[in-house]
Formats: sequence, C-alpha cells, structure tokens
Amino acid sequence: MTVVALLSVAPVIEGSMSAEVAKAVDVLEAFDVEYETNPMGTVIEADDVGTLFAAAEAAHRAVDADRVSTVLKIDDKRASDARAGEKVEAVERHLGRPARSDGE
Repeated sequence: MTVVALLSVAPVIEGSMSAEVAKAVDVLEAFDVEYETNPMGTVIEADDVGTLFAAAEAAHRAVDADRVSTVLKIDDKRASDARAGEKVEAVERHLGRPARSDGE
C-alpha cells in the first residue's frame, strides 16, 4: 500500500510564513516518509496511513503561532504499491514531454 498526500501547514500571521513553514517541513525528517515541498505545499508519501497522519500532526504542531491553518489531501492507494512519481510519469507519457513549462 502507498499513501500519498498534499500537506499545507501555515501560521495565520502577517508577513512571511517561511520560517514557520520550514519548521513544519523539518519535522518530517523524523518519520519514515518521502516528501517534496513545492510552492503550494508538501507532497508526502508513506507506506501506511498511520505514519502519514503522525507526520502531518507533527508538522502541524511544529508551527509556533496562535493560529495555524492545515490542509491535508490524501490518496490512500490500498490495492496498489505504485509510488507518487509514477503518477507524474504517466501524465508525462501522455504529454510526450515533462509536465512543466520551459521556464522552470
């Protein structure tokens, strides 16, 4: 089984959130997950949903603010061991090119 999620954790504050978001991303190192941060959140991949929820909770708790906004979108592939990168590769095969603009 593979569980893939998009996690967005941010303090509700004025100004830059990057230092607090970095804290949320940093705690993921303590878990048996793979992750990649992008401008809209962090994609997390785990072998089971319990590990994913524990990592997401730790990321949420790592943000030091009076108010924290967390969004978690989960794709729990219970009958498949396909990895997250395979989803992107499948789209790229249909496109016949990388799934991004040339302006990286």
